Amino acid sequence: MSFFNLNSRTRTLTFKPKKIEENKRRFLLKEYTKETLGSGSLSRVVCLPEGEDLNEWLASNTVDFYNQINMLYGTITEFCLSETCPMMSAGSQYEYLWQDSNRYKKPTKMSAPEYIETLLQWVLSFIDDESVFPTKNGFPFPKCFSLIIRQIYKRLFRVYAHIYCHHFSAIVALGEEAHLNTSFKHFIFFVNEFNLIEKKEYAPLQELVDSFITNKK
Repeated sequence: MSFFNLNSRTRTLTFKPKKIEENKRRFLLKEYTKETLGSGSLSRVVCLPEGEDLNEWLASNTVDFYNQINMLYGTITEFCLSETCPMMSAGSQYEYLWQDSNRYKKPTKMSAPEYIETLLQWVLSFIDDESVFPTKNGFPFPKCFSLIIRQIYKRLFRVYAHIYCHHFSAIVALGEEAHLNTSFKHFIFFVNEFNLIEKKEYAPLQELVDSFITNKK
């Protein structure tokens, strides 16, 4: 199943999908993931393949999820505007502020589209950084790689949460709910497998997450 065979009405993407063919091992891992997804077993596809390096597996899947979320968000950009979504939120109880080590050193309120585009650019900056996501075989991952990965997944979850809480009706109208549900289920199985997100972060979508985990397959 391809997550990227989306509706022809999809708008221009915020960022171009990131390719990973530069790294042969990572490309093979991507192909393995696609093949396993074809089996219909999301609980199986997230498991670390025997003999593979954990960091390579995390890196490969991070690029994949970045592409999935980029594509899914691209389908609803005409609905997610600063006027309709003046803050980055997931329902009425959860608001997300942006902070990074460069431009926004203090928690900063943003509209949802500004937050998501800043987030996608932030993730891409890591993916494109050879010192963080090395693409040449034999080059080591940084010692802080695990911390970076956890921060990336914590923030990517927020995009799913915003889409589900504020734009699910648009997703349904576009006929993309199956893509969204499969992508998010895959995401949840993956982060649970490697403990990448604290359980409290699931709160805005707790019921949906619980339903996926309870009926894991």
